[in-house]
Amino acid sequence: MPSPNVVVLGTGMAGFGAAHRLHAEGIAPVMYDKNSYHGGHTASFRFESGFLFDVGPHISFTKDPRIQELFAESVDQQFETIQISLNNYWRGYWPKHPAQLHLHGMPDDLIVKVISDFVEERQAPERPIKNYADWLLASFGRTFAEQFPMQYTRKYHLTTAENMSIDWLGPRIYRPSLEEVLRGAISPSSPHVHYITHFRYPKNGGFESYLKKFVPLGNLKLNHELASIDPRTRELTFSNGLVTHYDSLISSVALPDLIQMIQGAPKEVLDAAGRLACSTVVLVNIGVNRENLSNAHMTYFYDEDICFTRLGFPHMLSATNAPAGTGSIQAEVYFSEKYKPFTGSPEDLIEPVITDLRRCGLLRDDDKILCRKAMKLRYANIIFDLDRAAALKTVHGYLDELGIAYCGRYGEWGYMWTDESFKSGEQAAERTLSAAACRS
Repeated sequence: MPSPNVVVLGTGMAGFGAAHRLHAEGIAPVMYDKNSYHGGHTASFRFESGFLFDVGPHISFTKDPRIQELFAESVDQQFETIQISLNNYWRGYWPKHPAQLHLHGMPDDLIVKVISDFVEERQAPERPIKNYADWLLASFGRTFAEQFPMQYTRKYHLTTAENMSIDWLGPRIYRPSLEEVLRGAISPSSPHVHYITHFRYPKNGGFESYLKKFVPLGNLKLNHELASIDPRTRELTFSNGLVTHYDSLISSVALPDLIQMIQGAPKEVLDAAGRLACSTVVLVNIGVNRENLSNAHMTYFYDEDICFTRLGFPHMLSATNAPAGTGSIQAEVYFSEKYKPFTGSPEDLIEPVITDLRRCGLLRDDDKILCRKAMKLRYANIIFDLDRAAALKTVHGYLDELGIAYCGRYGEWGYMWTDESFKSGEQAAERTLSAAACRS
């Protein structure tokens, strides 16, 4: 029997997860990517100055032994195992993360009000949870909810907590007991309860190195931007003029873009895809002639007059990410086509980021900036607003009818970590194999 012609759109973590599953059945898919490089958001770039930056903050903290071993094999067991350190910035204070367990050292009036509201909320009758704001108020009381997660929501998700569901939460936000809040308020040391305790990161080559094992599993076609899909003839047309056929199609393309490219897509499906919200991020990458920039691998910024929402420090992940004696900072500045459109050039944000880094005290006046780069990612984090669930059901139902398998953060349209994206690709491949078996 000839090998089926399976096409995978996208060469990120989900796309290679699909390739890995197909390879187990002796199938080498053709993998198309619009970029001149593979990896999608798993890519890493080293600039002329010697600084390496991933496309966004990436670490591997999966507890799945199978995925751990797959990634370890991909880097020939050459990885760092690092105990994570996280902190926050709020009005000049630097509490550890999560802030609800580390109020010690914050203003007395704030601590008293947070604890008072927390107790009052625990004593109040239980109310229905209709949105994320309801969940935050029930979990933390009004003062903490409004001063911390609700502010962060406006910066990170670009909408209000009242306009968000709780479908995305999982273990991401810790709901403490009164004893834990009190202990964190009176003592500088509190137990670490974050869902990440340790993580792995490649010693060389950045996070992209975790894909090395999987790249040979597909026939990669880079610089191929998809223009249209004809589901009746099973044809793909690319902007460079190539027209090709597929027997089975697996896609990690962002759903709003994918639906727009499907010939004959019904209006209700197009409208639903248009209601799906996602943030856009501008990554500002800074290299500095000093390595002791922070004690944390990542910092969350609540103040709305600080332009960035989160900072990562790539030089703390691997010594090979920056020249010896230097440090690196990656700032995330968020926008949204639906809620807060981005206009201008990514480079326009470099100086505002440097200014705010100095305001926070992370950069000194005498620091020398050795590298300054900026890039825009149109799709960053899925926004779980109240439109998402119904719109996604319509879009996924239509793709299921067409037999197009979707995967990854932007195919599933979910809040996915690295291992989840990889397994999403495997599952999409599994569905494709089962459908092909039924057709035969």
